[in-house]
Order: sequence, then structure tokens, then C-alpha cells
Amino acid sequence: MRIRYLAACAALLLLGGCATPFQAPATSAVQPRQLAGALNRVSWGVNQSTWQQAEKLGYDSWLDRQLHPSPAPLPPAAQAQIDAMTITRKPLRQLIEELDQQRKDIEKITVDDDKKSAQQAYQQELNRVAKEAAARSLLRDLYSPNQLQEQMTWFWMNHFSVHQGKSNLRVLVGDYEDKAVRPHALGKFRDLLAATLRHPAMIRYLDNEQNAANRINENYARELMELHTLGVDGGYSQRDVQELARILTGVGVNLGNAEPKVKKELQAQYLRQGLFEFNPNRHDYGNKEFLGQTVKGRGLAEVDEAIERLTRHPATARFISRKLAVYFVADEPPPALVGRMAATFAASDGDIAAVLRTMFTSDEFAQSLGRKFKDPVHYVVSAVRLTYDDKVILNTGPMLSWLNRMAEPLYGRQTPDGYPLTESGWASPGQMTTRFEIAKAIGSGNAGLFKTDGPQPTERPAFPQLANALYYQTLQQTLGQPTRQALEQATSPQEWNTFLLSSPELMHR
Repeated sequence: MRIRYLAACAALLLLGGCATPFQAPATSAVQPRQLAGALNRVSWGVNQSTWQQAEKLGYDSWLDRQLHPSPAPLPPAAQAQIDAMTITRKPLRQLIEELDQQRKDIEKITVDDDKKSAQQAYQQELNRVAKEAAARSLLRDLYSPNQLQEQMTWFWMNHFSVHQGKSNLRVLVGDYEDKAVRPHALGKFRDLLAATLRHPAMIRYLDNEQNAANRINENYARELMELHTLGVDGGYSQRDVQELARILTGVGVNLGNAEPKVKKELQAQYLRQGLFEFNPNRHDYGNKEFLGQTVKGRGLAEVDEAIERLTRHPATARFISRKLAVYFVADEPPPALVGRMAATFAASDGDIAAVLRTMFTSDEFAQSLGRKFKDPVHYVVSAVRLTYDDKVILNTGPMLSWLNRMAEPLYGRQTPDGYPLTESGWASPGQMTTRFEIAKAIGSGNAGLFKTDGPQPTERPAFPQLANALYYQTLQQTLGQPTRQALEQATSPQEWNTFLLSSPELMHR
């Protein structure tokens, strides 16, 4: 029995990186028989509740609600976990001031052992705050009715990536996601870009607070064009990088209570919004030549002009459209589809939802269903959604641990390019083995998702029920013969769950 069990596991793992489940015929739109596959792509992973809602509304109406979401509450048990978090209860400024005071107090300690203990406590608090942000993000991914908004939040967090390990970004990443990215995830690209540009997490991560007249730092200017807008082949020059860096001088962060002493003639130019600060003392007021046009030196308005020019550039329309198509359609998306998406981007003035609609209603999208390999976040979130539907987990810790093991922790990409969106980044044998171990933990009900942390943990029984109506009415039809044979060989419900969750079909969306 043990040999048969391992043989079936090995067969599923070998198939996981190359099979093309959920095969879809060439159609002009998503057909009823493709509903589960489409939901699996547009959401964080199909589950029974999402499937029932889409069946009731019809796919087109469901998709329209996803593209233009109304505020929708989380289940009370999930919202209660978020409400109890420090990042919910304390404003960002207060949290930063308290932690900064803790850091300053450490500097006054003279006993080495005491200082070391205080430093460890400080680092642990930073880690705890960042973990809260990651837990909140996962709870929203799992249970928000606005699934596309949450998935696009992850997409843009990856596109405008910051690494929590730098400076005090562990305190800032939750606010960055919640205030700068999430509200604009389906809105105008210009507004999203402007919000990330003015957030201290981005400014600090790419060193723009060090960028000042006669002391230029080009880090943010370069990534703003190469990674965030035009793309590496977007037609800009090194001179454009230098000129954009000059435009961005004075854009910085003020985490304290005091304001700088600004020259009298420049005081009207000073701006502070939250933790964002534009300090005219640090700005280069000379004229600039950016992307072939003159930008007259006049302060923060130069930044707004640069954003406008970047977001309306044809290269940005192509770059963003292609990246969306890579994420949602194929590792090498059809050029014709990207071209239509770019045309929508330009015609709609960068309306993200409009670009997504062009993609989601295309023949190419329907034909691609089931062929897009899941990155680790997609695999973990979709597996938990499918397994437990709307039954709210008590502990996101195991999910965070799994993502660490698979090298895709939230806010953990050290370079500003974001995690890869293609199969080659995630389909190694080691990755597949880890996925099987995760499938076994979830499928057996021993993953720890329903056991709280702390000195007096509570645990709630939650055995997975994957052999449900969703499986028999739709998922079963998408399984290939090898997966069906493996499921027939299962000797217990736990094995059956494990085989399904580690199947090639569940590795794709």
C-alpha cells in the first residue's frame, strides 16, 4: 500500500509541471462549461461559494461586479482577526513614533546584554507588524467577495515591489498595500502610479529621500521608467533617467513631528501629506529635458507632469498590457491580444478595469484556461479556498511558512523587479515536492490552519471536504485520466484529498 501511495504521488508530481488541464476549445467568449476554469483565473481560486454566485448571476454579470466592485464585507470571523491587529488599531504615524522612540531608547542603554535584549525585542516587534500585514492580505485573498480586486492588489504590489527588510519598511508595507495600492488596483494607472510615488515605502526603498539638488540619486528614476512604466525597451535614454531624477529631487519622507526650515521665497512650495514631504530646499529648480520635451522648473508640479507623460506614453500602454497578459493568459501572450489591450489602455486613459475587460472577454483568454501555472501564492491561496470554502481559518501562520519555503514570501522580494510571473520561475522539482507536502498537510487536516498561536492555543476541528458538489458537478470533468486513476487508488479520504490537491490540474489555473 505504501509503495502504491508513493508511486501515485510521484506520477502526479512529474505531471505537475507539464500537463495542460482544463483544456479549452477556441471560442469567442467563456462558455458555460468553462465557468470553473474562468473563475479559477479571475479569482484567487475557484471554491463552492464563488462558483454558486457566478452560476446564479451568470459569468458576465459576475465578471462585471469583479471589475467594478462595491464595498463588500469579509466574513465576521475574518474581519474580527483584522480588527484585532495593531496595524488596524493604531494609525501609521503613531505606530512609527512609538517604534522610533523604542529605537532611540535602545541607544541610551549602556549594559551590553540589556542592549542586545532590547534590540531583539525591537526587531521582533517590527517582524510582528509585518506579519500582521501579510496575514491581513491573505485573509482578504481567501474571503473577500471582491476577488479580482484582491488579486490585482497582489499584482500591483509585485509590480511596484518593495522589500520589507530595508530600513523600517516592515512598519510601512501594510499601509503601502492598504492605502497606496489597493484603492487604485482597478482604477486609473496614473492614480496608482502617483499613489506609490508619494508613499514613504517606495520613496525609502528606492532611496529618493537621498535625492537632492547637486546630490542626485538616480535609483528611483531608473526603476520608475524601467520597471513601473515604459519598460526596459521603452525608448528612454540615460539622459532621461538623469533628468527624471532631477525632477524627483525634494520628494521625500518626514516621519517626525518637526518640519524643515524652508527658505522664505519657497515656503508656498512646501507640502506635507501624512508621511510624504516635498521639501523645496532640496529641489532642483532648473529646467529639464525629459522624453524629448522641456519640463520647466517649478517644484512638485514637475513630478505631476512627468507622471502624466509617462502614463500616456505608448510604451507604457504596451508594457503594462503585456505584463497583465503574462499574469492572466500565458507566459508568452499573443501579440495581437497585447496590442488590443494596449489600444484600450490608450483610449481609456489607462483605465485598468477596461484593459482587463478587453483581456477577459477575448478568445485568447478563453483558450488559455487551465494552462497558466500557479506561482506559490496562487497555489497556497487556491488550495485553502478550495478546501475550506468560506470556513474562516484561525491561523495564517502555516500559509506564511509555506510561502517562505517556496521562496515567495509576501513583501520579501529583495530586488525591485518583483517575483517572476512565468512557469520557469516556480516549476522546479524541489518546488513540486514542497507542493505535495503542502497538499498532504492540507488534505489531512493537520496543517494547523485552525489552531491559534499563543501560550493557550485553541483548535477547532476542520477536516477537509473536497469531495463536494463543486467537485462532482464541474471539477471532476476537468481531470485527466492519470489523476482519475490516482484518486481511485486512494485508500483514505486524506489520501484522496492529497492526490487532488497535488494533481497537475490543481497546479494550473
